Amino acid sequence: MKVGIIQQHNTSDIENNRKRLGEKIIELSARGAELVVLQELHDSLYFCQVESVDNFDLAISLESLVTEFYSSVAKEAGIVLVTSMFERRAAGLYHNTSLVFETDGSLAGKYRKMHIPDDPAYYEKFYFTPGDLGFTPIDTSVGRLGVLVCWDQWYPEAARLMAMNGAEMLIYPTAIGWESSDTPEEKERQREAWITVQRGHAVANGLPVVTVNRVGHEPDPSGVTGGILFWGSSFVSGPQGELLYKASDCEETIAIVEVDMKRSEQVRRWWPFLRDRRIENYTDLTCRFID
Repeated sequence: MKVGIIQQHNTSDIENNRKRLGEKIIELSARGAELVVLQELHDSLYFCQVESVDNFDLAISLESLVTEFYSSVAKEAGIVLVTSMFERRAAGLYHNTSLVFETDGSLAGKYRKMHIPDDPAYYEKFYFTPGDLGFTPIDTSVGRLGVLVCWDQWYPEAARLMAMNGAEMLIYPTAIGWESSDTPEEKERQREAWITVQRGHAVANGLPVVTVNRVGHEPDPSGVTGGILFWGSSFVSGPQGELLYKASDCEETIAIVEVDMKRSEQVRRWWPFLRDRRIENYTDLTCRFID
């Protein structure tokens, strides 16, 4: 499968962010992409650096001109498109939601982010209700996609459940970066841990992984911190954790990466981790902690 990724530096101009994404999607389609993956919350700046009720105005319903835009772009390009939206489900009820559009523009399915962080500059619990759709892959014309979102990528349980539900690929729209006060050594440790844990999901489950991050500096509107420098480094990993592609940590990037979707079958024959799991001894995994 030819997978297109778009690593973009966003500005406060939402219409321009969306316009640039649309143009890049069409360009990737012209270059042969069959699946295109966008970064987390790709229409706006990463608004979760502050807690402000005014930011709820950025949320959209799933029947809106915004979703119609991405539906029409997917149809025009003839590709499967993985998006990331701030969903207004009802007054006072909001989700961080990935919508997947089919080649004809129809909605193939949605996933609501399950793990919600609450850290300095990442105040997502103020905005997002945890997802209620479970870890269910989305069936598309290019395969069964295990779509997760950003903070979900640190949890092997989420990747495993997607694999157990028949996902053929793990996909992570992402928004993650460095805080300005961190040392260069700490920054490198953070990014390498982020790449390593997701490559581990590929190995443990015998599945390719596609991770698309935003890039560039976005200021903290409150001025309390130096803002976030999103570290890019979007990447695609094969089912043995092998890096098939890794983007720049500081530049906008669009790329097509060829992924051999048949390779997972063979890797799982060589490394039968799913077969050898001792599921009868794993019941304690449902505990918060074993005292």
